[in-house]
Amino acid sequence: MLSVLISFAVAALFAGALHLTTSLHPVVPLLAGLIVFTIIYILMLKQVMNRINISMEAVQKDIMANRPEAAILKLENMQKKYANWQFFIKKQMNAQIGMVYYLRRDFSKAYEYLNQGFVRHWVAMAMLAIIQMKRNQPKNMIATFDKALTATRKEPLLWSLYAFCLDKIGDRNKAVSIMEKGLKKVGKDDLMTANLAALKTGGKMKMQGYGDLWMQFQLEKQGDLIRKHTKAIQGRRKIVRK
Repeated sequence: MLSVLISFAVAALFAGALHLTTSLHPVVPLLAGLIVFTIIYILMLKQVMNRINISMEAVQKDIMANRPEAAILKLENMQKKYANWQFFIKKQMNAQIGMVYYLRRDFSKAYEYLNQGFVRHWVAMAMLAIIQMKRNQPKNMIATFDKALTATRKEPLLWSLYAFCLDKIGDRNKAVSIMEKGLKKVGKDDLMTANLAALKTGGKMKMQGYGDLWMQFQLEKQGDLIRKHTKAIQGRRKIVRK
């Protein structure tokens, strides 16, 4: 990475100059060089991340305005510009691009990018696992969810998604086991507790409580969502009439 190389070069020059121009113990220039390396690297990291964050704001605006092509183009340009400057930038951009394709329901294209995404981006990893489920690749799906959970253990929706997908492929026992394990990691969570109870009694998990975070995974048919929304509205009307 360029940031590491530049930081190392400057630190080496500084340590070398300090060693040649002073009579200090050799350890001192080495320690000074290490300090210089750390400072320069952190400053460069912050600068690159600030620029990426500014660019990501523009990407979000494109997504909100239903301009996915423009969002993808910006992400690809960011990847080309910054991939060689910091570790994991390329993988992070792959994850973001894959998510945009997923939201467009272009699952084939989404898979290409998500499969090369960043393991710490749990939303992207979950989307990859869902595509693997839809492709009848249960072993790959399980491996992807497990990998995501090694990096993100405290996210209730990730555990719930894992269990939901396991139940969907007919492995309810493992789904129950995952929810029980998830509750131990997450702590008290009413929605997870309710869904665990539903799994144990043969019912269906109810995921609408996660709101838009759940909706982005597109695991419910549009018709089902409309019917649920209509039923909820009708229920509220009855309450008002009373």
